Amino acid sequence: MVSTYRWHLAPDGLATRRQLRALGLRPGGQDVVAELHRPRRRRRPLVTHLYRIDRAKPVRPMTPGRAAALAAAMTARRTCPTCRTDAGYCIPASLGMCVPCAYPTAPPA
Repeated sequence: MVSTYRWHLAPDGLATRRQLRALGLRPGGQDVVAELHRPRRRRRPLVTHLYRIDRAKPVRPMTPGRAAALAAAMTARRTCPTCRTDAGYCIPASLGMCVPCAYPTAPPA
C-alpha cells in the first residue's frame, strides 16, 4: 500500500519527478513511495507520485545521438506539410499546417 499525503504535507526526503529533475536526478526505476493529493473544488483531487531522493540516480547526459534526434523531431514539428517551409514555430495540431496555409486570405484589417 502506498502512503498518501495532502498538499504541502509530504515529509522531507520525498520528491516528485519535476522536483527530482530540478535537482539533476531521475527516479531510476524505483517504485512509487507515496502519493500527494491536491484537493480541488467539485473535482477529484490532483494526484502526483513521490519518490525517495536518496534512491534517485543522476540524469543521463545528453549524447550526440540524442541531441540529433531531438533536433530532427523539432524540425519536423516546425515544418509545414503543405508548403514544406520552416514556419518558425511549432505547427498547431489543431490546424495541421502553418497559419498562412490554413488561412490563405487574411480578412481586411
